[in-house]
Amino acid sequence: MTGETKATGLTYAAAGVDIDAGNALVERIKPAAAATARPGVMAGLGGFGALFDPRAAGYADPVLVAATDGVGTKLRIAIDTGEVGGVGIDLVAMCVNDLVCQGAEPLFFLDYFATGKLDTEQAAQVIEGIAEGCRRSGCALIGGETAEMPGMYHGGDFDLAGFAVGAMERGAHLPQGVAAGDVLLGLGSDGVHSNGYSLVRKVVERSGLGWDAPAPFADAPLGRALLTPTRLYVRPLLAALRAGGVRAAAHITGGGITENLPRVLPDGLGASVDLDSWELPAVFGWLAATGGTPPEEMLKTFNCGIGMIVVVAPDRAEALAELLREAGETVVTLGRVEGTPGVRYTGTL
Repeated sequence: MTGETKATGLTYAAAGVDIDAGNALVERIKPAAAATARPGVMAGLGGFGALFDPRAAGYADPVLVAATDGVGTKLRIAIDTGEVGGVGIDLVAMCVNDLVCQGAEPLFFLDYFATGKLDTEQAAQVIEGIAEGCRRSGCALIGGETAEMPGMYHGGDFDLAGFAVGAMERGAHLPQGVAAGDVLLGLGSDGVHSNGYSLVRKVVERSGLGWDAPAPFADAPLGRALLTPTRLYVRPLLAALRAGGVRAAAHITGGGITENLPRVLPDGLGASVDLDSWELPAVFGWLAATGGTPPEEMLKTFNCGIGMIVVVAPDRAEALAELLREAGETVVTLGRVEGTPGVRYTGTL
């Protein structure tokens, strides 16, 4: 009939999901994933599942350890600035740093990337960052999922989750043997890492600064300075574990030293931490001053310059501190384990 046209059939692409873009992304990231290969990997990307053989990784009687995490609202800064490459490293670090606190070597990693409309370049930068974090940790990126969900995320927004599995020989778990008198070694952080960013963004809002303004605490734009990736502690800590004398390790994430250190201490024990034993990094001084945030809140929100605390036998403290320094860590003696529960601070932040 004149004036009528045949209705166009709907497609998945018309609904907002581009399968071809997803396939292009997989091809783009295959070399990055392949660069993380390690003994134990049994298949490449593309299957319905990923295979890993712990015996081929050198374990005789392995106990598996799993961890999962995200990056939190640090993603908001990455999306708003367009500087998304580093958050992939954050994602890996938040998982594998937890694994090594259990005494486990990270073996493999899977990621979940969700967005409203897939931007292949943006997603590739994120996943290539994930692969870099895995490579630095000796951990294989063996699979993942990219979800394109129109209506769930808007603009260039996306979200990330990570899943890591590690192994240790049976009986090698941490914490183990922690006692009053043990020494606390603090390993320096690379800035804010990936926790407390809801407060960070409120502080930036109060300051009136834009993400492209010079950072008051660093020689870089504010957004870029705050996007410094979380430090990866895996290789140095594994070396310390092999050397002997490590009794526990606490990854200082959300909750700061105040909440995370007691997680690795037996019931009835606590710790004394000397705040004068390290210098507060400039970023935390700026956050505290601009936000009017008191020291007790800083210590319960941020790492404040200490990204990992290692609990060691007193007679091994000096040797392990030197080993960790040789592995590239900044190491300070924070204090000791005490016979009274809770964390007691001395000195001034």
